[in-house]
Amino acid sequence: MFESLSDRLQSTFKKIKGQGKLTEKNISDSLREVRRAFLEADVNYKVTRDFIENIKTRALGQEVMGSLTPELQIAKIIKEELTTLMGSESEKIQIAPSGPTVVMLAGLQGAGKTTVAAKLALKFRKDGRNPMLVAADVYRPAAIKQLQVLGEQIDTPVFALGTDVSPVDIAKKSLQDAMKRGFDCIIIDTAGRLHIDETLMEELQSIKNVVDPSEILLVVDAMTGQDAVNVAENFNADLDISGVILTKMDGDARGGAALSIRAVTQKPIKFIGVGEKIDASSLEEFHPERMASRIIGQGDFQTLMEKAEAVFSEDQALELERKLTERKGLDFNDFLTQLEQIKNMGPLDQLLDLVPFKNQLPMQDISPDEGNLKYAKAMIQSMTPVERQNPSILDRSRKIRISQGSGTSVNQVNQLVSQLRMMNNMLNQQTSFGIPQIGKKLIGSSRPKRKARKPRKKKRRR
Repeated sequence: MFESLSDRLQSTFKKIKGQGKLTEKNISDSLREVRRAFLEADVNYKVTRDFIENIKTRALGQEVMGSLTPELQIAKIIKEELTTLMGSESEKIQIAPSGPTVVMLAGLQGAGKTTVAAKLALKFRKDGRNPMLVAADVYRPAAIKQLQVLGEQIDTPVFALGTDVSPVDIAKKSLQDAMKRGFDCIIIDTAGRLHIDETLMEELQSIKNVVDPSEILLVVDAMTGQDAVNVAENFNADLDISGVILTKMDGDARGGAALSIRAVTQKPIKFIGVGEKIDASSLEEFHPERMASRIIGQGDFQTLMEKAEAVFSEDQALELERKLTERKGLDFNDFLTQLEQIKNMGPLDQLLDLVPFKNQLPMQDISPDEGNLKYAKAMIQSMTPVERQNPSILDRSRKIRISQGSGTSVNQVNQLVSQLRMMNNMLNQQTSFGIPQIGKKLIGSSRPKRKARKPRKKKRRR
């Protein structure tokens, strides 16, 4: 996600790192590189022009001129402007004050509306709501069946009346059915086309008029770049959408759509799709500040912690906090626990993208190949309890025994030891930079709260 843009920006920061202070010349040189990076990332030309102008105005002001750390100052400005460009703050789904909340999904064929509908239902369920899916795509072959199969997978009912009923009637009757059966939110999967046409827009307008949705969310493929922005602009003109869901973000190394849509349509990105797996974690809420942090290479510690909170138990978190606090480092017992939990947190390469200061670590020593996890687990299980607790005692003879017991090579055992060392270095680096300790973040919501003490009365000075 944003890989090529992120690499270009970090390269720009390095170029001005050793130049002592910001000057008009190195600011202009840096912004030329940023402009080129944005255009190569398929960001809208006008958006790019305004973005560069805003940075130039701030960088040439008293805010940073004469700074002793020019690369940090320019990175700070770019991060803040990226955050503003993408919407400043995240915007949640609007919940209807009375009656069912109706979410209408729109978009072209192939954008992933049906899959998004199922993921969105899981999001509602996680928030304690009772959702129902509505199959209103009567044109695409097997569209109704696909939604019904997904509904069974996530244990969510699907309202369908077949292909002989108009989508407008289906939407209208689904709302009546939801009110009778006590569903408090319905997600309408509408039909798409290969391109925008008058018939499609008229049908969507009719559905909108019948159900009066709380949200009209446009689902677009992030990998289409400027085409996604053009689609969003056209749908917004005809439907007045309330937000955008960008799918396939994990496959988009450029990021032009995410950086342009808000500025062009003035409508927020509410979710991003990061994987084909049908679960709530593969549809992430869009946080502009967190995304800006990822783009400039500072990772996304908050999202990483939220994913960890969902899979780590309180006891595991307390033990992790103790080790981090005492700077003892993690051992292979901890490593094995994390391997067993890591699949529930999402694809490994996506988790590494969230790691702060990732660009400062020798990432070639941390393999993102999930197929290697089973070998790592086998190697750890081939160790003695003492070896797991004290990795430093692993000499060559022990490594040979471990490799033979796990069906791996000594080189693979060496790589595993190196991975543990890199993980401990990373955690030490995070605490050194003042990032909140992982253990405290993990158990923040589960540890019982202490009763608030009454404030002491201040003694008057004589």
